[in-house]
Amino acid sequence: MTAPVPATALRMGTTAGRGTLLAAVLASGMVFLDSTVVNVALPKLGQDLGANVADLQWTINGYLLMLAAFVLLGGALGDRFGRRRIFLIGVVWFTAASVLCGLAQDTGMLIAARFLQGAGGALLTPGSLSVLQASFHPDDRGRAIGAWAGLSGVSTALGPFIGGWLIDALSWRWIFFLNLPIAVLVLLAALRWVPESRDESASRTEGRDRTRRRFDVAGALLGALALAGVTYALIDAPARGFDSAEVLTAAVVGVLAAVAFVLLERRRGDAAMLPTGLFSSRLFSVLNLFTVVVYAALGGFTFFFAVYLQNVVGWSAFRTGIALLPMTLLLLVGSARAGALSARIGPRLPLAIGPVVAAVGLLLLRGVGPGASYWRDVLPGVLLFGIGLTLVVAPLTASVLAAVQDRFSGVASGFNNAASRAGGLLAVAALPLLVGLSGGGYEQKAELTDAFRGAMEWCAGLLVAGALLALVLVHRPPRKAPPSQPCHSLPAATPPK
Repeated sequence: MTAPVPATALRMGTTAGRGTLLAAVLASGMVFLDSTVVNVALPKLGQDLGANVADLQWTINGYLLMLAAFVLLGGALGDRFGRRRIFLIGVVWFTAASVLCGLAQDTGMLIAARFLQGAGGALLTPGSLSVLQASFHPDDRGRAIGAWAGLSGVSTALGPFIGGWLIDALSWRWIFFLNLPIAVLVLLAALRWVPESRDESASRTEGRDRTRRRFDVAGALLGALALAGVTYALIDAPARGFDSAEVLTAAVVGVLAAVAFVLLERRRGDAAMLPTGLFSSRLFSVLNLFTVVVYAALGGFTFFFAVYLQNVVGWSAFRTGIALLPMTLLLLVGSARAGALSARIGPRLPLAIGPVVAAVGLLLLRGVGPGASYWRDVLPGVLLFGIGLTLVVAPLTASVLAAVQDRFSGVASGFNNAASRAGGLLAVAALPLLVGLSGGGYEQKAELTDAFRGAMEWCAGLLVAGALLALVLVHRPPRKAPPSQPCHSLPAATPPK
């Protein structure tokens, strides 16, 4: 039975439809911008604030940690209290934290502000797509989401270009201040045109529904504590030593929190933030492990590459941002074709071949050094890496959603999104430890060169491991009948950010 269409459902081509789409695209653009450009800004902000390697790691990981831990809770809050309301709160929160980032006078303040920014992003990220899903007429919903994906991709592509120019021409602080005028436009458009919507069943309180609809706040906090403990141990180990009380305590707390999270989610059943029944699908489990491995390689690459190009090769922030542009353009142009190919032949080959192609690109980039030519030394590796990711992203997203029942597609896509961020988080925490980079080593050319080359080898190894995982354990998901009504309020895994 098809759900009735609300009389207020928006149509593409109307003023309200365009205004709603504008709000969602610009809001996503803020999150994507700060996800791509901060890596480019690391050398300049590190020099300005006297940061060490651990400070740079936390600048990235504080943001990723909050996104990975709370994005599912953010989607649930929108369903319960109103998607537009939580979306607007996320925009204000994210923007206020961005201003604090730009005003930071030391690394402690910057890292704290990045944690706050990630929490705002956890409210904003699911809301930017769920308002489109809930607001548009079913006949126009696909077009609206497609336009959102394309225009958001354009903002992702422009991010390093605009951010690199701002870093060189003004200061790294302006990559955060830029969010202020964008947020004003988002708020004006959302308040004027975005209709409020919520999951009416989420507000029921009678009988058994009261138990089923409670928020799994404890699960979210335990997940955050698990990631934070492990991350702290990995980042602090080079400075304090593996046998220090702080490192051992953080590691133990992280592991115990992870165990407690699993036990809690199993006990809560379908009322859990992450119903453990999802993992009865072997394909779902394998695909999320694949996601962690591949996105760990992506996170490690982007963390090291931007710093290396500026501090060793001698490029400007603007030129560094441009160097990564082909990768994003390939994702924009090729993801739909990769998705169609996967639908025709199944996901196994794209998910096995893509990481291998990307790994070859990283091994080529390993040889980049001072005086490198962009066209001869950098572009071939970036192109191969981008082609490899293009073969992976769309098939992975589609396969994750196809691996579970339709009623779980929202939480499945949200968890896959969190898994991708967790992969990047763990890579940024662990790789400097594995390659021996610590303290002020990122400012020493010889030390950074050795670390960069080692990191590219580790990232290539992760990609090959992902390819083997896909080749052996991934199969074509079973065909499912289309759902009679929209069933997910969280976005599916988006292209790398």
